[in-house]
Amino acid sequence: MSQIHLYLDEDVQRQALVQALRNAGVDVVTTLEANNSARVDEEQLIWAIEQERVIYSFNVGDFCRLHTAYMKQGMEHTGIILAERQSYSIGEQLRGLLRLMETKSAQEMRNQLVFLGTYIRAE
Repeated sequence: MSQIHLYLDEDVQRQALVQALRNAGVDVVTTLEANNSARVDEEQLIWAIEQERVIYSFNVGDFCRLHTAYMKQGMEHTGIILAERQSYSIGEQLRGLLRLMETKSAQEMRNQLVFLGTYIRAE
């Protein structure tokens, strides 16, 4: 089972979260590190696909639309994780992302849109 490699959208790339994920052994890249700051969401998703990364974002509306468009057009993506609330603490996000990564492989995330809250609430 291959591990998920994350790509953090601009709105979720708080340094404390990035460092906590790296400390937990997660392969993570931010939009800033990829020199993709200020690119539109579709370009962010395309970059994630090209790099075989699952994108994580707070931008529910735009990424739900992109996911739906990809599915209707028979296109594939490497996976989208959305946080429904920006009020999730760093700890909640970390636990949710790690729990998701324990239960899903990179292959299982293909063409999937998942909400982080499901994994934050799961005990």
